[in-house]
Amino acid sequence: MTRVAGIDCGTNSIRLLVADVAEPDSASGAGSPGELIELDRRMTIVRLGQGVDRTGRLAPEALERTFAACREYAAVIKELGAEKLRFVATSASRDAENRDEFVSGVLDILGVEPEVITGDQEAEFSFIGATGELPAAERYLVVDIGGGSTEFVVGDRHVEAARSVDIGCVRLTERHVRSDPAAAEEIDAIRADIRAALDLAEETVPIRSAETLVGLAGSVTTVAAIALGLEEYDSERIHHSRIPYAKVAEIVDSLVRSTHAERAAISVMHPGRVDVIVSGALVLLEIMERTGAREVVVSEHDILDGIAHSCAAEVR
Repeated sequence: MTRVAGIDCGTNSIRLLVADVAEPDSASGAGSPGELIELDRRMTIVRLGQGVDRTGRLAPEALERTFAACREYAAVIKELGAEKLRFVATSASRDAENRDEFVSGVLDILGVEPEVITGDQEAEFSFIGATGELPAAERYLVVDIGGGSTEFVVGDRHVEAARSVDIGCVRLTERHVRSDPAAAEEIDAIRADIRAALDLAEETVPIRSAETLVGLAGSVTTVAAIALGLEEYDSERIHHSRIPYAKVAEIVDSLVRSTHAERAAISVMHPGRVDVIVSGALVLLEIMERTGAREVVVSEHDILDGIAHSCAAEVR
């Protein structure tokens, strides 16, 4: 066993996973990840990407929220004694002019530099994390709907094609939503951006060729929690749940018509997701409509799990 820690810092949230990773089972085939035994998994909404789409810079208050979460995570990593830490930063820090401030702050707190990875690298980590427990015989389309970008990956046990496009729940909300609830023309503008981004994704990724759609990240898991009728968020029930297209469409229709206060009253809705869930849910619905997916398989395992496996491989 190798004890590792992975941090995924995105546009909306920062997340930590500390896990023991077993040696890969040679019987599972080359490239198969070893079993991952989770010790601590947590998420904090920091909205690092606040205003980045408009200003091109990370806001001082967003940086401070992120550094506060890093200090909390540093204490957990020290307590659990991880041998290796990998800190991966995604969309917001790729786009920001002042990302050096972010890099130096993380280095001071955690002792490692954040890796500002490309969208293609992000897609590969997400795919590894999401499909590790799923049947190897199937062909998957993995979609990771983030705050600033969405990653599309097609493959079976290996990535065949990947593309990151700049549609995410925070970016789309900040760009288009001014009303409460969102006006019809604002929803139309969000949908138009999503459809244009799907056109870009399809230039390099055959998103209609997969047998199974796998959805990752908070927008998808929140829709799943609502669909399952949960009174409180339950990751075990959400993980590998299958949500039909008709149910997703029903939930999106309800969210689109809801006010901020009505969404905040949904028991499984994280407070940091109330203002952006409409955009995130619309991304999921548009993907299902474009691909003809009859259902989405929801995974709680994602880029964090891929980061953990990559850490273990480096230690070995």
